[in-house]
Amino acid sequence: QDPTAAHYMFQDDPYLMPRNSANARLLSLSKESGRNAAKYIIKQFPQYFDKILAEPNVPCLMPVTLTPQLEGVNEEALRERINLRMVKASVDLFDQLLQAGTPVSLETTNSLLDLLCFYGDGESVQEEQREEKEDLEESGVNASEQKTPKRPLQRGPRSSGSRWRENNDAERIFKIMPERNAHSYCTMIRGMAKHGASAKAYDMYTELLNERHKVDVHTFNALIAAVPFLKDKSPERWELVKVFLNHMVQQEVPPNLLTFNAVLKTLRRCGGIGRSMAISVLKEMEALKIEPSLATYEHLLFIFYRAVDLGPSSIISEVLEDVEKRSFTAQDPDDANFFATAMQVCCDLKDIKLAYRLNKAMEKGDNWKFLDMSQLNSYWSKFFSLLCMMEQIDVVLKWYREMPPSLFYPSPKNIVDLLQALDAANHLEAIPSVWEDMKLLGFNRRQDLLEEILSLMSRDTHPEETQLAFAKCAEDIKNVHEQSWREQAPLAWTGSALGHVAVLFSRVGRTQDAWYVIERFQQANRIPTDRVMDEFLNCAKQTNSPDEAIKLVKLAVSLGLSSAHRLKSRAEKEFELSESQR
Repeated sequence: QDPTAAHYMFQDDPYLMPRNSANARLLSLSKESGRNAAKYIIKQFPQYFDKILAEPNVPCLMPVTLTPQLEGVNEEALRERINLRMVKASVDLFDQLLQAGTPVSLETTNSLLDLLCFYGDGESVQEEQREEKEDLEESGVNASEQKTPKRPLQRGPRSSGSRWRENNDAERIFKIMPERNAHSYCTMIRGMAKHGASAKAYDMYTELLNERHKVDVHTFNALIAAVPFLKDKSPERWELVKVFLNHMVQQEVPPNLLTFNAVLKTLRRCGGIGRSMAISVLKEMEALKIEPSLATYEHLLFIFYRAVDLGPSSIISEVLEDVEKRSFTAQDPDDANFFATAMQVCCDLKDIKLAYRLNKAMEKGDNWKFLDMSQLNSYWSKFFSLLCMMEQIDVVLKWYREMPPSLFYPSPKNIVDLLQALDAANHLEAIPSVWEDMKLLGFNRRQDLLEEILSLMSRDTHPEETQLAFAKCAEDIKNVHEQSWREQAPLAWTGSALGHVAVLFSRVGRTQDAWYVIERFQQANRIPTDRVMDEFLNCAKQTNSPDEAIKLVKLAVSLGLSSAHRLKSRAEKEFELSESQR
């Protein structure tokens, strides 16, 4: 793998590759947005895409036909629109069939409920917003004065996306069904739980039990996942989970992997009860010969390794022993969170050996596919921070040369961690190369990073070659403060930044540049430290510039510095001054 190459989704061109994680995320989202826009155009205007010629013709590569082929008001046409996932068109045709007195079979009605509960009546919400917009336009309301209507907050497992509206099409159709079976009830329960109406889902479940219908395992999974939104206290949540599990036993519904994952996900929000019961849940899985997925382990790590109270490291070691032996396939949406969560645990435990084991497991088989762009950057960022904290500097620099930008884009925290690692290893001569990377990453205007790098460069005296490289970095930083780029105002000087830059210039004999920076103290209403004044006086002595020494003394007097008398004595003693200069 080429460490200088960007992610495969980006163009292999230095002018088109993103420079940092924010740009990478923006570019990846833009590409996906373009794909969605193309799909929308094809869906809205299919008449313009009817002449698609390909030789040879590969059906799986051709656009999917989304236009209904059957006309008329009949059940066959309704089934076709349901299969095409046309929510509003399906509801309209269903209503027309009822008005015409045509009975709709229970199977077709259940398929329509499946569609409505899956999408949460999403198209109807969009239609409602469109009608609101038209009403506003007709009433002549100024667009600049319109405010976005605030949606009421609902407690549910989804914080974004479509919500379950009161008396929506799914509820209306369910109420007018002449006959309902277990499928009808289970579909409504799963739809309500998915779209935030957890209380309604529980009421529907009670009604289902009263009708003596049997519940399928997927509905039980949805109800168990909704428990944290039905009860507020941890003991009450666990008792309700046990109620659902007992009902599964009574109805002879065998649990599956997602059932246990839902239980563990609920235990994450049960405090101490979660820790006491999580291992029992895993043992039950083992007894039923159900193999855990990555989501199972992710829930387990979250339960036992909280930021405030970390659990024993033996648990993550046992988890890694199992993960290292297997190449996983996606079985649960939460599978994708495992590697980022596990790496965070390694960082909290400050255990580099566990991190290496985890990284090896991630690279096994297709496990790397569980990390998308955002998680990939988060995973490697945490791994690199741990390397900076625990590894030798040679190992850290080896990983640093190989990781960006092919694996991740360093964050500002990663740069700080790297600088601190260089400082701890007394390897500060590598700072200029880090500064070049900071410029490429777009971090050259971050005040906290500038302060950190200037502080390290100016703290001690180094060999001449290193000092010259530091002075070059200081010049770049001075230019960042002085120049404005693309309508960005120049950075405001801080007293510490001015002092560090003046010291770095003074140590390489750049008297004029150092004096220019020192003059900035007065313009920026800042006070130079004694160290800055002494370093400049040493520079003036080294370059035999008595005039500069005199200007320094005058500046110290004008600023009312307590060191003014001492600087005057030094100048008289160390420089050959004329009578006028004295």
